[in-house]
Amino acid sequence: MKKLTLIITAVLAVAGAAQAQQALWGVPQLTSPEINSDKTVTFRILAPDAQEVKVTGDFLPTEKIQTPFGVFDGPGYADLVKDDKGVWSFTTAEPLAPELYSYSFIVDGLKTNDPSNVFLIRDTATLTNIFLVDGDRADLYKVNDVPHGTVSKVWYPSPSLGMNRRATIYTPAGYESSTESYPVLYLLHGMGGDENAWTELGRAAQILDNLIAQGKAKPMIVVMTNGNAAMEAAPGETSEGFKAPTTQLPKTMDGSFELAFPEVMAFVEQNYRTRQDKASRAIAGLSMGGFHSLHISKEYPEAFDYVGLFSAAIIPQAEPLPEIYQDMEGKLARQFADAPKLYWIAIGKDDFLYKANEEYRALLDSHGYPYQYFETPQGHIWRNWRIYLSEFLPQLFD
Repeated sequence: MKKLTLIITAVLAVAGAAQAQQALWGVPQLTSPEINSDKTVTFRILAPDAQEVKVTGDFLPTEKIQTPFGVFDGPGYADLVKDDKGVWSFTTAEPLAPELYSYSFIVDGLKTNDPSNVFLIRDTATLTNIFLVDGDRADLYKVNDVPHGTVSKVWYPSPSLGMNRRATIYTPAGYESSTESYPVLYLLHGMGGDENAWTELGRAAQILDNLIAQGKAKPMIVVMTNGNAAMEAAPGETSEGFKAPTTQLPKTMDGSFELAFPEVMAFVEQNYRTRQDKASRAIAGLSMGGFHSLHISKEYPEAFDYVGLFSAAIIPQAEPLPEIYQDMEGKLARQFADAPKLYWIAIGKDDFLYKANEEYRALLDSHGYPYQYFETPQGHIWRNWRIYLSEFLPQLFD
């Protein structure tokens, strides 16, 4: 019996080793991307039968791209060169500035991911590889040796929307072991995004950990809920199963999310140790999330002393105009009668929403409403939104 046991154990060990080895089969041996000592970056892909390979990504100069919504700036392209082993490669002509970059390959017209790079992000229905050139502000996007907060996926009831919904909630390092109450930032995503967007694409947890550790931001709770009022949670993580992500969703920017927003606030304040006064609440968001932040903050003027509009959409498109979007000037007057401590507007010079933001700032100026303005190059991209978050956080809860 003992001998039989030893034989079975040996067989299982060999099978386990074989299975573990099997996981290594097919793993490419190429290094791609390779960040060189001079901060140039080399991309490689094995495609011996390909006729043409290109790389596209936000590290390249932008090009004009036609979309169903108009002509916008998009990432450019660069050609790779094939060697005698069938390996295609491209090295950037100049060193890349510190930043988190995304890219994809195009092999004979087919867009594909880099098989040598397991690090991917999803933005709506698009998967792209990422890499980071460290230094300067990009060090905020890294996991550094500092105390780390906790990121939780939490379900909360939304009676007005008739479902349970999910939020991603960041609690700062030390929250679990303390009795302290914390201020709260509600951080909202853009169209096509979800409650995962700010942590996965925006590096929000890393930015928070690093700024708090440096003493540049106050410890805070950050609530990232799903701004698509028809969705329970991120695609593939709901009762609908693996439904394909899309931006064409019902109840998008029609007032439903704004009207339901007090429900997530009530859940957070009942279940987390929060400071429950105007001076301890902030709301900010990008694009559609900036739109939501604008309209939520004016609809509930007693709720938020800090408002951040990042590349915000401004004017509602819904017809007929829902009541929550009506009387905009009257609601702004009530909001600014007891002006927020910080009303912060940020946008890229090349953003397609630049003119709408310019007109909105002119409206605020015409009434003498105070705000701060922050402008960057480039357009409607995550690179800008990460910058805006890292600039906005240190200004909160003084």
